[in-house]
Amino acid sequence: MKNIAVIGSGTMGNGIAHLFSQHGFQVALIDINQAALDKAMITIGKNFDRQIGKGILTEEEKVQGLNNIQTFTEMGQGVKNADLVIEAATENVAVKLEIFKQLDSLCPADTILSSNTSSISITKIAAATKRAERVIGMHFMNPVPIMKLIEVIRGYATSDAVTMEIMVLSKTIGKSPVEVNDYPGFVANRILMPMINEAIYTLYEGVAGIEEIDTVMKLGMAHPMGPLQLADFIGLDVCLSIMKVLQDGFGNPKYAPCPLLVNMVAADFKGVKTGEGFYKYTAGSKELVVSERFK
Repeated sequence: MKNIAVIGSGTMGNGIAHLFSQHGFQVALIDINQAALDKAMITIGKNFDRQIGKGILTEEEKVQGLNNIQTFTEMGQGVKNADLVIEAATENVAVKLEIFKQLDSLCPADTILSSNTSSISITKIAAATKRAERVIGMHFMNPVPIMKLIEVIRGYATSDAVTMEIMVLSKTIGKSPVEVNDYPGFVANRILMPMINEAIYTLYEGVAGIEEIDTVMKLGMAHPMGPLQLADFIGLDVCLSIMKVLQDGFGNPKYAPCPLLVNMVAADFKGVKTGEGFYKYTAGSKELVVSERFK
């Protein structure tokens, strides 16, 4: 396996492209928006510079890594030689199903199709193709070059051979893959998102403030980041989307998203990506400041 195509050049997509290019793979980074691709390449360059600053890579390795990436706005051109496609588009069922339908018709018959989805059914995604046995989930963690875990999700029809190939590949790029089965939220988000939702309920019901909730979880449970800060980092819209997947998938009211979460997303207070969520974010500052709305 030498040629990797990545669909989507946002935070996860450019991180995945960076990771594979760093390990010598030829990467096709695909997005419908050329400006987004240009921005992604700048981001990848800056992230390579951080690795150089930490002594992880050399300048020569950065140059080689960047040379390993080609960008495309036409999906057919980007995936025509792909051994593996990793879809990292927006967390929207309809969007993903359409992408996989197109990939099935555009990719060589032996190409493995994978999704970086954090909660959407791999079985459902695979059903949009005629190669369900070659469709699998590869849930990378953010930031991709740093976080060790890849949650490898087997759809109902995913073959043993494809699963083994992805497990081996994941280790080749320095990650620690964990195989899980295809149920709502998989493992990571089935456990994490209800905790975040409960933290939001704890705030909503006036049990404690933002800093207090996050401090309890950091100091008492040894979490590196409190659940409300983590929600901001992930994106409150993403958290809401995953809670809805859990609620719909299990039909259990315990997965209902907190009304505060729903309102914040509706008002476009989505966390780091919009500059404000539970905390207020200022460019160039690392200081953690609680949003005025919660003081």
